[in-house]
Amino acid sequence: MSDTAGPIDAWLAELAGQRRQSAHTIAAYRRDLALLVELAATTPLADLQTHQIRRFLAQLHGRGLSGRTLARVLSAWRGFYRWLGLRGEAAQNPVAGVRPPKSPKALPRSLSPDEAGALLESTGNDVLSLRDQAIFELFYSSGLRLSELAGLDVGCLDDVAAGEIRVLGKRSKTRIVPVGAKARAALAAWAVRRGELLKAAAPDEPALFLGKNGTRLSVRMIEARLKRRALLLGLPTHVHPHMLRHSFASHVLQSSGDLRAVQEMLGHASIASTQVYTHLDFQHLAKVYDTAHPRAKKKD
Repeated sequence: MSDTAGPIDAWLAELAGQRRQSAHTIAAYRRDLALLVELAATTPLADLQTHQIRRFLAQLHGRGLSGRTLARVLSAWRGFYRWLGLRGEAAQNPVAGVRPPKSPKALPRSLSPDEAGALLESTGNDVLSLRDQAIFELFYSSGLRLSELAGLDVGCLDDVAAGEIRVLGKRSKTRIVPVGAKARAALAAWAVRRGELLKAAAPDEPALFLGKNGTRLSVRMIEARLKRRALLLGLPTHVHPHMLRHSFASHVLQSSGDLRAVQEMLGHASIASTQVYTHLDFQHLAKVYDTAHPRAKKKD
């Protein structure tokens, strides 16, 4: 390490001083380069070849490092060799063109139908409880994104009465999604009491969902209210708005099998974004198979 410590320290010092990299980044790069020195053993870093870098990568993968971690490691190595090349201390960048293995894509966590039902049990008739009930029912009924729901104006209630809602999604694309009967009922109950949160200073506030101050309810407060509801009910998981969107998608797909319809309702530009829910659906079917098929049951 002694022969390599000088160039490594110099590069990291330049990153910290001239490029204003954070102390956290510098520490991570130092660990990544220490791995390179360890793997290179007696071979000078300037003499390493691409095939050796690939072998080092395989060794680190074998130790259990994820694809995401290996991508960062390669980035540190690549940057170091680029710096050496500019200084004339390395004839080539052996990391150029080397790519990390892909990490398996984590499936989104969704609630079971029973968990969703428990979450949506009404908890009170005060104005905040009615507001929250309308919010959570609409999330689960229509699969809205958090920003889409928070941005709704009170004028949408006319469409809701007809069983649909128009939302402005990503890239300013508008879509129309259905609203179920229970969500319509919850929204109607909230609309009756919404005026209690309006303030004299802003009687024309257009937001559908209001906070105690009479202005549009923030996304952070929506997240906090949903988390609070889940904790009060003792649900064994961290519940967040996107989880209700995932639950909507997976439950609709389990019932209908119509991937294109789910894509339209979620507002996905590509069917590939929606196909992750086919994996959730398969997990559900696999559980049913394991418990129901006579050849899948374990013998006592």
